[in-house]
Amino acid sequence: MAPGIPAAMERPHFIGIGGAGMSGIAQILARRGAKVAGSDAKESGTAEALRALGATVHIGHAAAHLADDASCVVVSSAIRADNPELLRAAELSIPVVHRSDALASLMQGLRAIAVAGTHGKTTTTSMLAVALSELGLDPSYAIGGDLAGPGTNARHGEGDIFVAEADESDRSFQKYDPEVAIVLNAELDHHANYASMEEIYDSFETFVGKIVPGGTLVVSADQSGAVELTRRVRDLASLNIVTYGESETADVRVHKVTPRGLTSEVTVVLNGKYLTFTVSVPGRHYALNAVAALVAGVALGIPAHNLASALGTYTGVKRRLQLKGEAAGVQVIDSYAHHPTEMTADLEAMRGAAADSRLLVVFQPHLFSRTQELGTEMGQALALADASVVLDIYPAREDPIPGITSALIIDAAKAAGADVTAVHDKAAVPEVIAGMAKPGDLVLTMGAGDVTDLGPQILDHLSS
Repeated sequence: MAPGIPAAMERPHFIGIGGAGMSGIAQILARRGAKVAGSDAKESGTAEALRALGATVHIGHAAAHLADDASCVVVSSAIRADNPELLRAAELSIPVVHRSDALASLMQGLRAIAVAGTHGKTTTTSMLAVALSELGLDPSYAIGGDLAGPGTNARHGEGDIFVAEADESDRSFQKYDPEVAIVLNAELDHHANYASMEEIYDSFETFVGKIVPGGTLVVSADQSGAVELTRRVRDLASLNIVTYGESETADVRVHKVTPRGLTSEVTVVLNGKYLTFTVSVPGRHYALNAVAALVAGVALGIPAHNLASALGTYTGVKRRLQLKGEAAGVQVIDSYAHHPTEMTADLEAMRGAAADSRLLVVFQPHLFSRTQELGTEMGQALALADASVVLDIYPAREDPIPGITSALIIDAAKAAGADVTAVHDKAAVPEVIAGMAKPGDLVLTMGAGDVTDLGPQILDHLSS
């Protein structure tokens, strides 16, 4: 067995190996010396990056792709029970391991920071990964998005720190035992798995309860769900709680966030002293993410002024207000936002960064269940744009729900006074946007589905 590889992970087979969460774990295992294999629905840069590390990546799902000597089959909650490779694993009596258990096994013996919350996990995890690397601490990390290009969502470092994005969507974050946990916010989402805020609180309480004795919870003092969670876990023995935010009650108080174009300057009060640093992405919510990262690093014993300087080197992650390019005087930016809170935050950030520009949005709703529960709020968020194009719902892993369409969002947007247009053919969007956009405008493609593919196409149309 190679050093650092749990026995069950010596020859893992990943179903859906190209996914953000799965590929990171596969990459770390490959770098530790495991014989990694897997399959994905389509070819991608991520698949190529894994092959470059020695992994075997099949395109398409078939029973024959699963080797008889695989030590385990790794799955996420998105893998359906009738997947042929999963059925073949049962025939061969090969253990099936959830992605979260695989990730938990990689963190064993290391000082883990787990970043949780309904929004902002990827950004905050990325900020920590970049800052700790900049300080020469050589952390390992697993992130739900790419920092720069395919294969940059994870790293096997030689240091003793492991930074992990902790996913609450399927309760898998309850598998981890971090030394430091961050809770950025707690809101109702993932409606297929959570029926109420009470269930959300119960899930987050379990996550917080897994923090190692003497460990630290870093939690927002501003967001109502996080504040309620803090109230519920205040009496947990051997838990240090550090709150952060703009609230006067915060242990680490955000004194001021000053927008400076596509960056922000943040001043915090930490241990009675003022500390100012730069966040190289726009928006108050990203500034607060950086403060959470700062507090978590300090909880591990890293000097605050060193961390603050290193956090300034973070320049963003793919799909988090990522500039895709400029053509004909129009900038095209991509956003992963798909929940109304995220949508509002990113739209307000763009308004603050370019107050004199028109903001045009191409929004693709993600999941029928989310649209059913939050469609009205999504439409209201779009009222922050000067004009919006709304696509059909991206189903991802879900089957359609009768009567649930993008019309729910469009009707709510119009009721809020928004200028919104339905476009059912995604291929028509670049031409539609090119006809709407004028020099100086900002175009924001928004959603967790394949709307991200439209950015380059829109730029091509603007250039022609």
